Amino acid sequence: MTGPDAAPTLTDPGRPHPARVYDWWLGGKDNYPVDEELGRGILAADPTVRRGARANRRFMLRATRALAEGGIRQFLDIGTGIPTEPNLHQAAQEAVPEARVVYADNDPVVLRHAQALLRGSPQGRTDYVHADVRDPETILRSAAETLDLDRPVALSLVALTHYLAADEDDAYGLLGRYMDALAPGSCLVLSQVTQDLAPERMAKVTELFRRGGTPFFPRSHTEVSRFFDGLHLLDPGVVPVLEWRPGPEDPAEEPVPVYAAVGRKP
Repeated sequence: MTGPDAAPTLTDPGRPHPARVYDWWLGGKDNYPVDEELGRGILAADPTVRRGARANRRFMLRATRALAEGGIRQFLDIGTGIPTEPNLHQAAQEAVPEARVVYADNDPVVLRHAQALLRGSPQGRTDYVHADVRDPETILRSAAETLDLDRPVALSLVALTHYLAADEDDAYGLLGRYMDALAPGSCLVLSQVTQDLAPERMAKVTELFRRGGTPFFPRSHTEVSRFFDGLHLLDPGVVPVLEWRPGPEDPAEEPVPVYAAVGRKP
């Protein structure tokens, strides 16, 4: 399942791409020297960034398991990135084998790995949409081939919104359009880089990303909380990512400049 043929091509090896930089931080192999160069530069400016990438993934897995165990059977993950195991569908279908999962991303590198994403449980279903987060109509229309949007869906945007501008991309309105299209009981799972915990480091990281051609928008606690307007925040609310329901498998680490939260639509 793919989006429109006009989906942007993002595999230019001469220009860094966030998904490939993130892959390098996680120790993956699907990146180019230009991605490693930017990744190393950002790591030098903020030594917590690799731990932050790993903390984001652990948050995604914890939130997915919690929602699956709480009754959610459908998941829409936007900004999937290059697959790293365990992935969201594995966490969801381990808890609930019949869970249905749709991944969405606009990077052809991810598309090349779609077969890895599609290996879900026999009872459930896993599909992939090639489209940009800024095109909710395409993503929702394609996701509806697999998901029943009249029933609750967990919408996951992990480490994505800091690439969306509040004005040009209408980040808040965009998320509102997704949540408006989902049934009551649906949930928003979100993590976002913040300047609150390390303002000087984040200023350097922002500049490095923008020099590399990637707009980057760290947000304050108040700004991150705004994404959940109209939703009921699950405990413990909007907190540093390491503090969102850590489990025994989560290492005790120094804080990283990322907020995380889960909210439910009334």
